[in-house]
Amino acid sequence: MAEPDVDAVVLVGGKGTRLRPLTLSVPKPMLPTAGLPLLTHLLSRIAAAGIEHVVLGTSYQPAVFEAEFGDGSKLGLQIDYVTEERPLGTGGGIANVVSHLRHDTVMVFNGDVLSGADLGQLVAYHRSNHADITLHLVRVSDPRAFGCVPTEDGRVTAFLEKTQDPPTDQINAGCYVFSRAMIHRIPTGREVSLEREVFPALLSEGVTICGYVDSAYWRDMGTPEDFVRGSADLVRGIAPSPALRGHRGESLVHDGAAVSPGAVLIGGTAVGRGAEIGPGVRLDGAVIFDGVRIEAGSVIERSIIGFGARIGPRALIRDGVVGDGADIGARCELLRGARVWPGVCIPDGGIRYSSDV
Repeated sequence: MAEPDVDAVVLVGGKGTRLRPLTLSVPKPMLPTAGLPLLTHLLSRIAAAGIEHVVLGTSYQPAVFEAEFGDGSKLGLQIDYVTEERPLGTGGGIANVVSHLRHDTVMVFNGDVLSGADLGQLVAYHRSNHADITLHLVRVSDPRAFGCVPTEDGRVTAFLEKTQDPPTDQINAGCYVFSRAMIHRIPTGREVSLEREVFPALLSEGVTICGYVDSAYWRDMGTPEDFVRGSADLVRGIAPSPALRGHRGESLVHDGAAVSPGAVLIGGTAVGRGAEIGPGVRLDGAVIFDGVRIEAGSVIERSIIGFGARIGPRALIRDGVVGDGADIGARCELLRGARVWPGVCIPDGGIRYSSDV
């Protein structure tokens, strides 16, 4: 369903601290996910839904976004950029862009979520229920890690903080449809939380807030574990993205990368542009950024290797994060959530968990 009379607002101002050191140089929504910036997958879904106008609410390293997307024409979009002078929170970030909106219906997205929700159906649900605000809700197996959002006959009844005994498995999926008049009711000039301040206040005033629940793919990409899984799901076609043009497989090797004979790439591995993968290397669920060099016999599992890093021969990296330009020597073992900061050099055999050399 084409939605040219809908604005899209994407909030991309966070610092992505849980993904450091990768986000020291690049904002989280711009990290390569299946070889493309995470935000590209969302923008491609917005364009595929027929939405034409997007406002990016930026704060941290704002120039990176405009350098990549420009005016949006390459994606079939018209993109405006609004930069927060100081952090304004999820609510304040929306209020900060209101002067750039063109339409009375506004979709708002958290820029660090990977989702397959049908945007046209979400807008149609909002309109058919004559809602003032509609939240996209998803069901999760363990809602204790999230605030939950109970509903009754499609109407949101409360916004609850994290609890050990949640009354529902429905959580806020970070995607909303607003009637523009509701955005004008968000306080301006200060930090404001949608979830803790705006939504509860509007609900108490009798505003119609609906919840749209579906079973579409959804993942918060805030941690290394989720980032790796989300990237692999894109490569395998489990998570949909128009930007990948229907790719589905155990690996995705982008143009300009070189993979030696005998290397094994499985588990939804993504290899970025200009990367070099040596003979006998095994990559399982790995996210390899542009310009990485992985030398013979190394094994990398469920890990992220930052721009231009080098992994020496016969190294083992499992559930780890290696920052941009780091140099990991031969036979090193980085396990159990190890993180290496950008530019750090670890000598051959410098870190090991096993005694054999």
